[in-house]
Amino acid sequence: MHWLRERIQNEGRYLGNGILKVDVFMNHQVDPLLMQGIGYEFARRFRHQHATKILTAEISGIAPALATGMMLQVPVVFARKNKPITLSQEPYQATAPSHTKGGEVTLMVSHEFLSPEDRILIIDDFLASSLTIRALVDIIRQGGAALVGIGAVIEKSFEGGRGALADLGVQVESLAVIDRFEGNKIIFAE
Repeated sequence: MHWLRERIQNEGRYLGNGILKVDVFMNHQVDPLLMQGIGYEFARRFRHQHATKILTAEISGIAPALATGMMLQVPVVFARKNKPITLSQEPYQATAPSHTKGGEVTLMVSHEFLSPEDRILIIDDFLASSLTIRALVDIIRQGGAALVGIGAVIEKSFEGGRGALADLGVQVESLAVIDRFEGNKIIFAE
């Protein structure tokens, strides 16, 4: 995934407090060709899991999840942070802290989009503390679906999220793993 590392190295900016800004290609402006490559790579790594749906968190997880869904030819469901008036019954929901917004957010998924027959692949932009992914796992369990894998575009390994997911017993893949920040320099894991 050298091409992704290069983009992060050249265009990402470390803002301090563990926050990496990648809004040039993923979190505000989206590079479609980069997302296509990300979707292809996740599809290659998870194809054997036979996911029936992909779940992500609104907003920044949508682009990589959609690209992966296109490659695997499965629907993409995103957990909403605000309840729309069109949601008639109480949704599955779980809370997670937000690094970038501060405080907690409630993630919600309508009952009609998760069922016990579903095999769910989680795709998100970052794996850091794992608390957002844990909230998505909670929602999957509420719906009676099976979790079959977790993919993150960028992992901040120094926050321990991967280890915190070990008890789930599923395949966890990250396309670029950051070991640490040294000043403004991004140091990738080997």
